[in-house]
Amino acid sequence: MIELKNISFLYESGEREAGLRNINLNIKRGEVVLLCGESGCGKTTLTRLINGLIPHYYEGKLTGDVLVEGKRINELPLYETAKMVGSVFQNPRSQFFNVDTTSEIAFGCENQGLPVDEIKHRVEDTVAEMGIEELMDRSLFKLSGGEKQKIACASVSACHPDIFVLDEPSSNLDAASIDELKRLIGLWKTAGKTVVIAEHRLYFLRELVDQIVYMQDGKIAEILLADDLKQMDNERLAEKGLRPLDMKKLKYSAELPALKEDKLKLKDFIFSYEKDIHSLAIETLDIPKNSITALVGHNGAGKSTFARCVCGLEKKCRGVMEDAGSIRKNKQRLSDCYMVMQDVNHQLFTESVLEEVLLSMHEPDEEKALDILRELDLEEFKELHPMSLSGGQKQRVAIASAVASERSVILFDEPTSGLDLRHMKEVAKVLVYLQQMGKTIFVISHDPELILSCCNHVLQLEKGKVMEDYPLNEANKEKLLNFFFDQNAEQLKRA
Repeated sequence: MIELKNISFLYESGEREAGLRNINLNIKRGEVVLLCGESGCGKTTLTRLINGLIPHYYEGKLTGDVLVEGKRINELPLYETAKMVGSVFQNPRSQFFNVDTTSEIAFGCENQGLPVDEIKHRVEDTVAEMGIEELMDRSLFKLSGGEKQKIACASVSACHPDIFVLDEPSSNLDAASIDELKRLIGLWKTAGKTVVIAEHRLYFLRELVDQIVYMQDGKIAEILLADDLKQMDNERLAEKGLRPLDMKKLKYSAELPALKEDKLKLKDFIFSYEKDIHSLAIETLDIPKNSITALVGHNGAGKSTFARCVCGLEKKCRGVMEDAGSIRKNKQRLSDCYMVMQDVNHQLFTESVLEEVLLSMHEPDEEKALDILRELDLEEFKELHPMSLSGGQKQRVAIASAVASERSVILFDEPTSGLDLRHMKEVAKVLVYLQQMGKTIFVISHDPELILSCCNHVLQLEKGKVMEDYPLNEANKEKLLNFFFDQNAEQLKRA
């Protein structure tokens, strides 16, 4: 089905080290193959070879043969490859061509020139199969990151390709949506489709994968079978830099001082994107000052809206923040708060990683900037253009800029999206470092590993309202894990 023979690839710019060297791999029809390894190991580059983006979009020096259904992918035009291979990217925005959800799902079929009745039939079947009726006929710009990912999967599924290539598809999804993704991959597998998936989260794939390709430094270090993976405990996986399989055995490992009595008071944080429909409805809320507060909730619960309102980015939100008697309205909060966005491409502006960090400083200090880059394992990329980096590396550049800003309140929207175990732990250390500097941190996250590594308070939002508000410690660990893995998703959505 898919055969890679003696593949080596180096990006034309020569800046990226995430090329490939001496890759030989066979993937049979109907297999689910997991590509795993630390950020920058070459997983995404391998997916780009299979879907034809290399060499047609990403140019570079390619040697060896990439065969799909016996055809050389590098010799086929992309529109021919797209009939065989459907792709879902880590950032779904990069593959959208429309402004509403229904048109986006239909777009691929329209592009293939299918009859109108067939397109309508496929869209209806895909929507029903994925259970996304509530997302139809909506603006793509008003969806959460996880909801956009669902639409990206649906748009590809409607085209009925024989091969699906997924790059970090779970990175912005809540636990319930990850279960839905697992079910969808299972449906594809049952239908005889071939699925190649680059992922850091392993737990939801353990019953689906046939082959695990573990990569290091652009090479295939090891190929495992499903039974080999299941026999590895969390500790053995961690030694390889991989995320755990058994999420119920996660431990609370944050070493933080007890929460102080000082509070940040939020008042009248009421906001609507549409008339008479509140996206955020918080009349009063006390947040422990100098805490690391995890903001959890299902996709579309209002977490990113909360962050934007706290930062003062939504001018229609008239809420105020009170800190030790000081009242901060929108304008003041724009100066006092810093937000690392879920899609960091929106906030990378300069020509080099070092310049990006210096830009956030009140008084540029190159030595201090280099120290921050070192802390986040980015110093070797200091002269590179931020947009030339992998998704996980870009995420860390944005975090470095937040650290350099020295704002009193810093909000992170999915800071470990697309990050491997080692870099997730480094982000956790940075958050603890900021807390020790006296910052108040908010972390929007679907990543229980990160939360248990560094957070000491939890807010759970559903439909723009605070449903739970509690300190995080060993005693409350099970409460957090139950939210992620045990509760019925539909009941929570209706709460």
